[in-house]
Amino acid sequence: MTHRIVVVALNHFAPIDLGVPGQVFGVAETAGGEKLYEVVTCSEGRMPVRCSAGYSVLPDHDLDVLDTADTVVVPGIHAGRAMRYGTISPTLAEALQGRPRTMSICTGAFVLAAAGLLDGRPATTHWRDAELFARLFPQVKLDPDVLFVDDGDVLTSAGVAAGMDLCLHVIRRDHGSEVANRAARRCVMPPWREGGQAQYIDRHLPYAGGGTAATRDWMLAHLDRPLDLAALAGHARMSVRTFTRRFRDETGMSPARWLNGQRVQHARRLLETTDLGVEEVAREAGFGTAVSLRQHLHAAVGVSPLAYRHTFRRP
Repeated sequence: MTHRIVVVALNHFAPIDLGVPGQVFGVAETAGGEKLYEVVTCSEGRMPVRCSAGYSVLPDHDLDVLDTADTVVVPGIHAGRAMRYGTISPTLAEALQGRPRTMSICTGAFVLAAAGLLDGRPATTHWRDAELFARLFPQVKLDPDVLFVDDGDVLTSAGVAAGMDLCLHVIRRDHGSEVANRAARRCVMPPWREGGQAQYIDRHLPYAGGGTAATRDWMLAHLDRPLDLAALAGHARMSVRTFTRRFRDETGMSPARWLNGQRVQHARRLLETTDLGVEEVAREAGFGTAVSLRQHLHAAVGVSPLAYRHTFRRP
């Protein structure tokens, strides 16, 4: 049975966010080409809604269609009462209650929070609006560093492209990695991205020179070696504390998390492009054993090394 996605279009909608659910869920198919999702769009009173790019859209449905939804998606907005006052209309707030699964893209999290759906729950939104969100909704456990948060029946994403990441995650959760990976390729995007949105935040670095870029290059050249924090700080000619702080400022991640991500990336490349056995891939990528590689790869992408190689092996 086809899973129905209902997108709620609001005034001041972010143009790309409104199109993401239809694009990503719309290309999720079985191996035989059967569509797995149906995407429809609604607005309050089936009224036209306008975006800042100078056009309006007229959805086919009003909020009553939410009663037929398996999943509700609220795209991002650029203005409006949810972002200014932390409130939405009583009609919309009531319509969003009790749905099987509700998702937001970017600042759509303001709407979910205003409806009370995020009270006491973890959530994220665009990093640029995180401070405002925290002021308006202190009852929400905001995490501004991640690309998306899956809290079961309520899911939120960071800005713009992270909404696509979240949609692919939902497809993977519903139908497995093979279906999600096919959808990602149809969308010409990676099936997953390492790290969080912290790496994209515009930060002022209060020091000139002496960064960690050279040490990161050195790490990449020696992924097969044990690389502890003391050795990394020594290579950068910094104290461990200074190195850790500057590394996080420049990458948005701790050295250990960044290194683990690079090792996973390298293992993926080896699985895609070489005939090396899993044990050899594990050693080359710095994981040491096949068991460790399996654990890290499964945590990152949800599949085993052999399953990954089967899906992504290049001729």
